[in-house]
Amino acid sequence: MLTRLAAAAFTLAAAGCAGTSEDAGSPSAGHAAGPSSIPRERLIGKWGIASFHADKDRKRTEAQARAQCNMPYSITKGPTDGVMMHVADDPKLYELKLKGGPGGRNFLGFEAPAGDPQDREILSATDRELVMRFVDPDAHRRYGTFIFVRCGA
Repeated sequence: MLTRLAAAAFTLAAAGCAGTSEDAGSPSAGHAAGPSSIPRERLIGKWGIASFHADKDRKRTEAQARAQCNMPYSITKGPTDGVMMHVADDPKLYELKLKGGPGGRNFLGFEAPAGDPQDREILSATDRELVMRFVDPDAHRRYGTFIFVRCGA
């Protein structure tokens, strides 16, 4: 799986998706996690993934994500009520939980308050596309905003 992520990162770099970093914003960490408005089943499946740093690159990045479906990233059910995914800078799979935060925001991460620095904020989620970014400003600067496009849809 690490090879797939490295290949995706190489593809993004080759495509020129690196750009000016935007401020990730502070999601007001420290609020107790409530229920997410996104059902777990919406995340489960095979996805093409790409990331961007500048909004002007989003459309091109969506096409790059679709192209990654030849080596899809699988999100599966976790052993309890989460999903199995990788976290920043770690090749191991972890169970991550969907969490509702202040203002109707949604997060994905470990058992911690919504908006924890290790969380990802889910910016949008449909049956065909997910858009997420890391809460931690350093991780967001390095990885950008992720677009997941469902493969075979």
